[in-house]
Amino acid sequence: MNRLADETSPYLRQHRDNPVDWYPWGPDAFADAHRRDVPVMLSIGYSACHWCHVMAHESFADPGTAAVLNELFVNVKVDREERPDIDAIYMDATQAMTGHGGWPMTVFMTPDGRPFHCGTYYPRDPRPGMPTFLDLCRAVDDAWRTKREDLVGHAAKLTRSIGRSAVLASGGGGLPGVVALSTAYATLLESHDDEWGGFGREPKFPQTMGLDLLLRGERNGWATGGLAAVRTSLDSMASGGIYDHLGGGFARYSVDAIWLVPHFEKMLYDQALLARVYLHGAQVTGEDRYRQVLDETIGYVLGELRHRHGGFFSAEDADSEGVEGKFYVWTPDEVRSVLGAAGAAEVEAALGWWGVTPEGNFEGATILNRIAHRGELARPAAIDDARRRLFEARAARVRPGLDDKVLTEWNGLMLAALSEAAAATGRADWLAAAVQTGEFLLGSLRRDDGRWLRSWQDGRAATLGFAADYAAMVDAFTRLGEATGQARWTAAAVVTADALLDLFWDDEHGGLFTTGHDGEPLVARPKDLLDSATPSANSLAAVALLRLSALTGDERYRRRGEAIVALLGGMAVTHPSAFGHLLAAVDLVAGKTAEIVVTGERPDLVTEVQRRWLPNAVLAWGERTGSPLWAGRDLEGHGAGADGRAYVCRDYACSLPATTVAELAAQLDAL
Repeated sequence: MNRLADETSPYLRQHRDNPVDWYPWGPDAFADAHRRDVPVMLSIGYSACHWCHVMAHESFADPGTAAVLNELFVNVKVDREERPDIDAIYMDATQAMTGHGGWPMTVFMTPDGRPFHCGTYYPRDPRPGMPTFLDLCRAVDDAWRTKREDLVGHAAKLTRSIGRSAVLASGGGGLPGVVALSTAYATLLESHDDEWGGFGREPKFPQTMGLDLLLRGERNGWATGGLAAVRTSLDSMASGGIYDHLGGGFARYSVDAIWLVPHFEKMLYDQALLARVYLHGAQVTGEDRYRQVLDETIGYVLGELRHRHGGFFSAEDADSEGVEGKFYVWTPDEVRSVLGAAGAAEVEAALGWWGVTPEGNFEGATILNRIAHRGELARPAAIDDARRRLFEARAARVRPGLDDKVLTEWNGLMLAALSEAAAATGRADWLAAAVQTGEFLLGSLRRDDGRWLRSWQDGRAATLGFAADYAAMVDAFTRLGEATGQARWTAAAVVTADALLDLFWDDEHGGLFTTGHDGEPLVARPKDLLDSATPSANSLAAVALLRLSALTGDERYRRRGEAIVALLGGMAVTHPSAFGHLLAAVDLVAGKTAEIVVTGERPDLVTEVQRRWLPNAVLAWGERTGSPLWAGRDLEGHGAGADGRAYVCRDYACSLPATTVAELAAQLDAL
């Protein structure tokens, strides 16, 4: 057993019995490398990464390979989800050196952490165009001993290149307007696959932030034409194999253009972002099938990824019993063995409904799907019963591995989506789960001095929180406050936002550093700028700060949100697929934010607001805060029942108070 046995990361603990003498990231590893005068071999991955498991099985579990690694290097394992700061630095280096990146990431570096050779997966056995891992290790060792000056010089150049994003300067400091948004919208539409949905070619990822932007344009009236694209994408993803038709929830991505064959791991952040875009799709179109996908996705998260005390686990692996996708696929005989008692007609109907055939569509078995009947998701009663029985039978299989660490950032994304969905649908059970999660995060992932931490697992929290953790929690608490009407959540958002700006803001160049001023010094101090699988820290912060400013009246939050928009807005307009969430902040700036206040006990008025998707509006109701939104709205004389009223304000002007649902609906329609 090596040094990983007591780590909080399940991914690191998976490697605790490797013959590789692993270190976790920390000063002990680098001190040993200095003492031995050898390079550091850094391996970065995550629990649900299929090729990480392959490389671990081929190389890290092999005694012969381990003996070479232990002799030539100090070996360090990092969970990219727990340490996104380390991952970002060395991913920049890998992409600069090779032109691409991915996981597992393999980096050789000097004992002071400067990278000189980077790559991803290396095979144990020879493959065309790829060195074996052992050949690479021996070549690195030879160069270290015989050409060290060249390696050190290359490391210095590579290290300088990976710090460039942190000094990104604004292209003039102007704030993009509605014309810029329309340009970004058109650019995004050009890359949409109008036949099968999604953006670009395979492999296809569910680029939810781009879809949300298309819906924003339609809803806020600054662009049209994207609704058909959104429908195509939402229908195709929910009909394909990337969606779990028995258990709900989505896999990470599809390897093909039609969303049939997924990479089977299921990540918490994907569920959060997809739940939100299907909610918005349901609100804009009124389609029941999008509400069905929302219900089933949240049901999956609450059923399989939820800690009993609140908080959500990170992911489920793609593999079970060492085979990718084995948990999810079916043969006709397996379906018949479960449903046989229902009768031949019912069995054949189930086989036809999900496209289960003798030849299959994935290594001799079938990934359940509705591709042949895209968008037809409403199940007849007999099919619904078959789904229940197949789900129960599947539960007896060996389930994919669970990464049960609780990450603050990803929980913030899920909490925001759950809060918004609970408010929009009136699901009291979802709202209760959201409140429990908020309380769990405050109690388990915040130190006594208020400093947020990144990761919690089995009662232990570790690693100082990053900018994305703080930004996600500001947004989550703001939306939880809007969903519950409880002032404590807005207060928590304010405290977290203040700490975000104090710890991470770059006073020289603007924007947020990934690591806090109190964080561990690394070879570079990165900034998280691009929206990819998750919104970047800067995009999350821009949206969260602008919304919080509208709720509280604090101009500091507005100025910082607008500063991020000014810094990144120009690039966002020309590269919308890389800045989908940042463009939501552009919309908040360009389109102005509406403030809605409901006084008294008027659940009918609150419901009228919450059931709509109003992306550029904030809602204050329930418990009073110190916000100027409440100023002059004395509750005396109309603080209960039908005497409560709603105020809708925008661009420094307020409509007349609405006392009926019809009056409020007319004002909201005007937004």
